Amino acid sequence: MREQRRRRSRTRWAVIAGAVVLILVAGGTATAMILNGQGSAGEASDAPETDVAAEPIVFPEDEPAAAAGAQPCTTVTVLSSLENSEMVSRLAAGYNAQPRDVDGTCVTVVAKKDKSGLAAEDAAESFKNLPEDQRPTVWAPDSGSWIDIARNTGGGVSVPDEGTSLGASDIVLAMPGSLAAAIGWDTERPTWDEVFAAAGDENAWTDLGHPEWGTFKLGKTSPLIASSGQAALLASYGSAAGSVSELTADQITDEAVTAEVRENELATSHYMATPEHFLWHARQSEDKGSVADFLSAVIVDEKSVWDYNRGITSRDGITRTEGTPPEEKLVPIYPSDGYYVSDNPAVVLNGAWVDETEAAAGQDFLRYAGTKQGQQIVRESGYRDLNGELDPLAAEVGQLADEPGALPFPGSKVIRAAHDAFRDVRKRAEVLFLVDVSGSMEETIPSGKTKLAAAKDAITQALGHFTPGDNVGLAAFSSVDDGPITPGLVSPVADIGDTRTDFLDALGALRPIEFTPLFAAVDTFARERAADWQADRINAIVVLSDGKNETATPTITAEQMVANLGELHHSTPVLIFTLAYGADADVAALQSISSATGAHFYDAKVSDVLGDLVTSF
Repeated sequence: MREQRRRRSRTRWAVIAGAVVLILVAGGTATAMILNGQGSAGEASDAPETDVAAEPIVFPEDEPAAAAGAQPCTTVTVLSSLENSEMVSRLAAGYNAQPRDVDGTCVTVVAKKDKSGLAAEDAAESFKNLPEDQRPTVWAPDSGSWIDIARNTGGGVSVPDEGTSLGASDIVLAMPGSLAAAIGWDTERPTWDEVFAAAGDENAWTDLGHPEWGTFKLGKTSPLIASSGQAALLASYGSAAGSVSELTADQITDEAVTAEVRENELATSHYMATPEHFLWHARQSEDKGSVADFLSAVIVDEKSVWDYNRGITSRDGITRTEGTPPEEKLVPIYPSDGYYVSDNPAVVLNGAWVDETEAAAGQDFLRYAGTKQGQQIVRESGYRDLNGELDPLAAEVGQLADEPGALPFPGSKVIRAAHDAFRDVRKRAEVLFLVDVSGSMEETIPSGKTKLAAAKDAITQALGHFTPGDNVGLAAFSSVDDGPITPGLVSPVADIGDTRTDFLDALGALRPIEFTPLFAAVDTFARERAADWQADRINAIVVLSDGKNETATPTITAEQMVANLGELHHSTPVLIFTLAYGADADVAALQSISSATGAHFYDAKVSDVLGDLVTSF
């Protein structure tokens, strides 16, 4: 059965990313072009096209120069998403390995990466926060939906409405093999209705004879950050509206549809920023005992499934770790009523910082991506080439299949409507910020601010991601000599729509004190939040600490704290995200705290990661 499902049609090519695929001939070479928004910058239709049969593309041979052009070389900076960064880096290496001559100069392609949603925000504002010599020449998000977002948010004047697809990756429901077999989805494709119904049934696994797996844990990435999150939200709307393939903006604003999507979102175990975050935690969970303790299913791209099944994970989406393959592989499930496809388009930006030679060099790089050599790299990187073909080994290891129902992302009206609606329909948050106010927080950092002042600024900015209906509170921890944790809870966990002013007043009043009772504070507040655990909310604590556990007299040990967190997590799971603030922070302890609760540890500048973190609630 599996072998039959893995066979891929030799002529399959979907019209993807709300786009029409054209073959343009220039200089004797063929390039597959994507026209976003149903073939133009306009809004001809809300609903996407369905799969269209086409003759396979015959990929031309690369045509490097006889000799490299003169130095200094023209630099082409290509900004990719985290998801497709490996493919883009390998394409850059392949291009750079041959001599290039564009307008008389040699060319060097440099690959950089960022989260899709953050890059789209920057592209919408022409990367104004970067010096001109650091702005990208080419932008390669993993889905054309981000090009639509950039062009329709803040102007997006530097982003063309046409791009070149580098290759594709289907966005699927990935499940541990034993769970997929138990529910029968490894052989019988479910509809999205069935997926959301199972996720919302607290007895789903018990009724199938597996109470040890707990509740059905459906993981999703944030639609404001990742394409897989966009696909998950659109599938939820399409399912509620009656058709995933014909979703319109008007349906997204329909009250009855919205109510059903809000119910679907309650089944989300929690959101995370990127697929890499989920799969890293899944592997950590398996290494501790069972992947089912962390997730039942997660909506990710095929490339991520292939990576996971061959033992490659990434805690931060940037640094990849290659280990042994997992004992339990993930099985990609292609819902029968349609699944979205990431088309990985690339555009040469037309901002003032891109001169004619840079633009020509960027176009030459995109020409290379469509050649026989470039498309081989695409396949070897785990993607479908422009004919929909996969590398046989990637298909086998990833258990990737050729199933009908591949869908383009819808047009920009639908994408914008879904983005605007997310804050209203997403699962609400129940969050406590827990801030270290030990004496060291009085130290200054390079910006000239104290650590505590910078932390306050970051929390204030992050607070903007919460909306009325989210319950948010604030506590801080230190101690004087062997006294109790102080100041403790300074703003109760309550609807931020009512308490925002009081929260900010309490935050502004925090002052550095003395010791760092990290273990006792985490243990105390984890118990308090677990006692008030809300099944219909994402329950979390965000810990910011710049030091190590330090008290005048011994308190709870690290081992006992972690054991307590593990016990609480089985019945009343409170996610504890930890942020190491400064070089002296106890990274190992903070990592163990997050790991025990299935949450994420961050070791970076607080202002850079805190907004990203809370966007994932």
